[in-house]
Amino acid sequence: MSVQYLTKESLEKLQAELQKMKGVDRPAAARAIAEAREKGDLKENAEYDAAKEAQGILEAKIKQLEGVIANARIVSEKDIDTSKVAILTKVTVTNMATKKTITYQIVSEKEADLKAGKISVTSPIGKGLLGKVVGEEAEVNVPAGVIKFRIEEITV
Repeated sequence: MSVQYLTKESLEKLQAELQKMKGVDRPAAARAIAEAREKGDLKENAEYDAAKEAQGILEAKIKQLEGVIANARIVSEKDIDTSKVAILTKVTVTNMATKKTITYQIVSEKEADLKAGKISVTSPIGKGLLGKVVGEEAEVNVPAGVIKFRIEEITV
């Protein structure tokens, strides 16, 4: 698994989610299996099968989240270089075709939330903007074609 760059707050949120899964969701899944087991023949017990499947999905999520946390690197604002677009920077760009200006924050995949203006570093736009400096134009290949952006400002 690759390194995940996260803010301290995001890492704490993931750790709290993991604790909930282990402390609340896992015991609930075990109880659901026990209740379904008491209802009779396991070969024809759809409730038991569903409970076992839900437990498997939960365990996979726990394992995946543990991997993310184990590979997390905390990045603080004071460590961020704003001379070029990098992870956790906020970049204001102008779409050269529409002349609209928008600000994105470049974040890890786990933190991406387009409604909040946070785009993944691995998204087409995120990849296209990485390493660019103020005044530079970036041609970004997106599913709809190529979009040209001009970098207006880079902040934290």
